[in-house]
Amino acid sequence: MQKDSLQDLYVDELRDLYSAETQLVKALPKMAKAASNDQLRQAFEEHLRQTSEQVSRLEQIFEQLGEKPTGKKCAGMEGLVKEGSELMKEDFSDEVKDAGIIGGAQRVEHYEIAAYGTVRAFAELLGKPEQGSLLEETLNEEKQADQKLTELAAEINAAASQRSPAMESLRERSARSKRAA
Repeated sequence: MQKDSLQDLYVDELRDLYSAETQLVKALPKMAKAASNDQLRQAFEEHLRQTSEQVSRLEQIFEQLGEKPTGKKCAGMEGLVKEGSELMKEDFSDEVKDAGIIGGAQRVEHYEIAAYGTVRAFAELLGKPEQGSLLEETLNEEKQADQKLTELAAEINAAASQRSPAMESLRERSARSKRAA
């Protein structure tokens, strides 16, 4: 049966988000475990709690719509989670791995920000202000999570840059010149 209304698209996109969020509920504990930085680990643990609440909000919307949340697999999130899993298996130093995990997590956040912005706009167009408010709440949480990751990246990426071969070589040359002097 052909889907030809904004309502159909709205429900389809909500199912995609529900799949994305349930995938994240499984991925976030792994990200927290892989993080060596305590603040980063805590950020993932906090976002896991938020993600569980976001799943509940989506379930509330589906109940209001008289629809089931299941039936769709979010391929975009599946790919982002797979990329993150592959990075966590790499043999990087702790600081460099944390920098990579942040990059992957921010890609996830940006994906979610785009998706929630879209469905919130659909809810408004469809005259569903209560659902729009629930989606706006989640959208704001995703933006805050992205901002927190940006703040953590400032310190973590700086530590990772100290591990780069160019920096190691510079430190070695500096130490040799100090010894020679």
